[in-house]
Amino acid sequence: MKNYYVILLTLATLFASAQTTRKYSNEFMNIGVDAASLGMSNAVVSQTSDVNSGYWNPAGLVHLEDSQLALMHSSYFANIANYNYIAFAMPLDDRSAVGISLIRFGVDDILDTTQLIDDQGNINYDRISTFSTADYGLTFSYARKLPLDGLNIGVNGKVIRRIIGDFASSWGFGLDAGIQFESKTNWKFGLMARDISTTYNAWSINEEKFENISGAVDGQNQELPETTEITIPKLQLGASKKWIFNYDYSLLAAANLNVRFAENNDVFSSSFASINPALGFEFGYTDLVFLRGGVGNFQSERQLDNSEDLTFQPNFGVGFKYKGIQIDYAFTDIGDQSAALYSNVFSLKIDFSVFR
Repeated sequence: MKNYYVILLTLATLFASAQTTRKYSNEFMNIGVDAASLGMSNAVVSQTSDVNSGYWNPAGLVHLEDSQLALMHSSYFANIANYNYIAFAMPLDDRSAVGISLIRFGVDDILDTTQLIDDQGNINYDRISTFSTADYGLTFSYARKLPLDGLNIGVNGKVIRRIIGDFASSWGFGLDAGIQFESKTNWKFGLMARDISTTYNAWSINEEKFENISGAVDGQNQELPETTEITIPKLQLGASKKWIFNYDYSLLAAANLNVRFAENNDVFSSSFASINPALGFEFGYTDLVFLRGGVGNFQSERQLDNSEDLTFQPNFGVGFKYKGIQIDYAFTDIGDQSAALYSNVFSLKIDFSVFR
């Protein structure tokens, strides 16, 4: 019976109140990619300029001088869930570039015990099987420099695929758009608008499988849930500047404002929108070794005594780059500074100029 509850809860979480819009849908696409960016608390919208720009702000792809490949792996929830990412990008000419990326967030080898007890009420462990639940995000990116010096634009087309074993699956489609601008004083500014088309997901539910578990809780989950959901847009605004000291040392400081059009626990919240700041720093030595840090995900959490505490998510990272090959590591708390679950994130970036 306990396993019936698990599957029912998964289905209910994904589908409940999905007829129109949902505050949180396709959230796996908001986790982030690239250990270097995660080490800076994702405050990279204004200065991203490599293959990972396809995720953070496609306008940054125009800075590519050669083709690049990126890989990343991380585990969450004590290694229960795995998050993997691969991306490729290349310049088309001196004014435009394209990219493609794939994200998979999944939990594998989940025990399916819905058939553990046969029709005669006997327990048969041979009837136990396994299934996986996985979310996929495939993104196609295009970027171009505009006639105004320092102004670049980019767009993403996204295909979302979500699978819950044989129980349910969905397809989704959406668009992102980004802008970057670099001033003559070397300040950089960026704007990323995610899901500007209100990303749409259409679910297909295996009615036979649903029928097997729909009666697990009397009076509940007796009807098929809604099968459509819409992801509301989000905005990310960023600014950054880099300083060089004595030719060998550099300091990059960046800030983001992440805006959701929903009321939640963000440090600045209203019925119209919620704003969550993020700050990131990167100290570099001879463009070879990097030390990174950042804070973000500021939340106002109500305690049992009705008081409110401010929580935040700290991040830390290091990186090493040599002849077009860059290896980065980030140590990040997936919740806030009071949570015990930390994740180790590794990423690799290869610039194809190293082979030329």
